[in-house]
Amino acid sequence: MKKCNVVYLVCTAAMIGTALGAAPASSVPLTHVVHPGESIQKAVDGAKSGDTVLVTPGTYHESVKVTTPGLTLRGVGRSTVIKPSTKKAADNTCAEGGNGICVIGTKDKNVKGITVADLTVTGFTRTGVFSMATDGLTVRNVTAVKNGVWGIAQERSVHGIIRGNTARDNGDAGIFLANTIKAEEGAADTEGTLVANNRLEGNRIGVTVRRLRNLAVADNHITGNCAGVFVVGDENKPKAGDLVVRDNRVVRNNKSCPKTDRLEALQGSGIVLTGTEKVLVADNVVEGNAGTSSMSGGIVLAKSMVGATSENNDINGNTLRDNSPADLVNTETAATGKNNTFQGNTCGASKPAGLC
Repeated sequence: MKKCNVVYLVCTAAMIGTALGAAPASSVPLTHVVHPGESIQKAVDGAKSGDTVLVTPGTYHESVKVTTPGLTLRGVGRSTVIKPSTKKAADNTCAEGGNGICVIGTKDKNVKGITVADLTVTGFTRTGVFSMATDGLTVRNVTAVKNGVWGIAQERSVHGIIRGNTARDNGDAGIFLANTIKAEEGAADTEGTLVANNRLEGNRIGVTVRRLRNLAVADNHITGNCAGVFVVGDENKPKAGDLVVRDNRVVRNNKSCPKTDRLEALQGSGIVLTGTEKVLVADNVVEGNAGTSSMSGGIVLAKSMVGATSENNDINGNTLRDNSPADLVNTETAATGKNNTFQGNTCGASKPAGLC
């Protein structure tokens, strides 16, 4: 039997562990701490599934690509700042794409269980946090500011949780979710992705949901954008929809944005459904969204840019006021946009009349 002296408890624990067949130390999750002047990417590359890469306060000039399942990359709050590097990083496709943090699976297999949290990502030419082919990605308490296209973006992914983030002054959407942007496909099932409790300010669009199904956009504060929420479909099958937009505060999204190749000039759009089906828009507060574009107003139903109709959508229990040209706007006709319902909403004016 082993002889123990002063470190009695430690020795006892070691003997018990040996007797019970304790797991080897290599299987215990580790925390890899990164300090200013050190490489986040190097720590990520050296980490294993279940580990945490903890980035201490400071400014880090690099892009970071995460492909290890179960990894957590987190800072200590807004004082952990990731900005573009002035140097070209070898074999860093995340940086080459103009993105700050990339979470990427493969064509054949989604990467599972990664968390990105508690940091600021700013100044990238494309996206602050970009993800593709993920399963169960959590993006939480991230501040994505002044990135060229999107603040936080996700494509071809399922079971995502995007919660408690701030996306401000990004060139396109603060939060962007899509099936894919590189091919014409029907809407994809996200299997319950949640976008909740985020603050979205000063972007072109607060939240864009493009060609997706089975998700929720809930309890977000959306203000000062050109448009608050866009749910977008087209002629592909299945149609976009079968999702929920509820309990959001969508207020004064009156920034003016010029037209793009895909979309007309925007101003004063609260919640817009275009080319969708079976979307529930419920219990939102929508106030003070005013503009003169065809999609201006509080809650707007419209044909898509390629003429796809909006059908079987339910606009229910929302509180609207001071939106222009109206609180509720339905540009569909009975012959095209079939079975859209407006019920239980508190509002002052609609276009056409009679929806309030």
